[in-house]
Amino acid sequence: MHQLHISAAPARVSSSWLGRYQAVRAQSQALCAPLLPEDTVVQPTLDVSPPKWHLAHTTWFWETFLLKEYAPGYQLFHPEYAYLFNSYYNSLGSRVNRADRGTLSRPALADVLAYRAHADAAMVVLLSQGEELPATFYELLELGLQHEQQHQELLVTDIKYILSTSPLAPEYLPASTLLMEAEAAPASATWLPVPGGIYRVGFQEKGFCFDNELGVHEVLVAPFEIQNRLVTNADYLAFMEAGGYRDFRYWMGEGWDLAQTQGWEAPLYWVQRNGEWYRFTHHGLRPVVLSAPVTHVSFYEADAYANWAGARLLTEAEWETAARHFGATSRAGTWLESACFDPQPLPTEANPAQCHQLLGDCWEWTYSAYHAYPGYRRAAGALGEYNGKFMVNQLVLRGGSCATPKNHIRISYRNFFHADKRWQFTGIRLAKSVNS
Repeated sequence: MHQLHISAAPARVSSSWLGRYQAVRAQSQALCAPLLPEDTVVQPTLDVSPPKWHLAHTTWFWETFLLKEYAPGYQLFHPEYAYLFNSYYNSLGSRVNRADRGTLSRPALADVLAYRAHADAAMVVLLSQGEELPATFYELLELGLQHEQQHQELLVTDIKYILSTSPLAPEYLPASTLLMEAEAAPASATWLPVPGGIYRVGFQEKGFCFDNELGVHEVLVAPFEIQNRLVTNADYLAFMEAGGYRDFRYWMGEGWDLAQTQGWEAPLYWVQRNGEWYRFTHHGLRPVVLSAPVTHVSFYEADAYANWAGARLLTEAEWETAARHFGATSRAGTWLESACFDPQPLPTEANPAQCHQLLGDCWEWTYSAYHAYPGYRRAAGALGEYNGKFMVNQLVLRGGSCATPKNHIRISYRNFFHADKRWQFTGIRLAKSVNS
């Protein structure tokens, strides 16, 4: 999670803000619409939160940071919901243990939806005040929208994990919504040079960013080569068939121990039946599409694959430098709005001289620790807990995924996870060092 920065004062046009607010709120509920009420309570592992909890927590955010502060006479929907749906803000009081979110059979889903409706009605009234609201309100409003979009991505990935634990392998969406129906040969992988030099890294555009994207600073980047596409399932299957999961030489010691302890033999969600590989998707159990990007791999697996392939992972400075060098945009990526919820193959006719899939499809592991940029200062108050306290023992990922809302991403966006995490749409891009 992150904290707010807006480089330009937001336009105070209540109708446009209201439209954005209602669209974001509706998207969260639409993501939960295919679920049964029973699905919304399940928490099969610590990293996953129940969908019902996501719906309530995002509402708690609006209530706590905007409605209580800026809506005169606002009445809390329920006095105990702050305890139930606070995530990790120590300055805002005690809360349900993260591992116990799945024990909350009450409030019922219907009550949580009523809670959302209660807060939404109050927000509509508040937004109607327009020019009477201070700039700080609009800054928090933008943060709230970005926060809920982050939870939409978590909803997509958490729902997948929850449904995958059922032996019935249920469909979240019918197979007719799949974008990739037929298998195709993977697009050619080529190596593209990126010149060395001193580059500026960090948020350099206008509009919103999180504070972990600040401040802009110069980095010395040695010349390197980047692969023009993400590593595919076919590529990764070759690593598996060559004994990659059984050869310690490719692995970091910690990753090797974890892979052995957990019995890893393939990416998360892959299962073998009658000698063929399948993977659980939002559309149930489907054959592995060899031309699609491999996903749901940990940093340890990504690094082991890179070592086996005679390459390496990019640093985050190299990733951002390459994204700017090749003019990466969100136009061609696969995003949450596709409702496919799977990274898509690169078309075989894609230009081999262009770098593809930098934005969308899969978050790309980098070989960079998640830490503060120069000059970072943690904000005062509760929002200071939104980002800075997580800057330890985690690695940076870049680029967004097929579960990320399209207008939520930008080149400087920094995601971060511990090295063992696999439930997000995490993928691999290779790099090579070259002589200067």
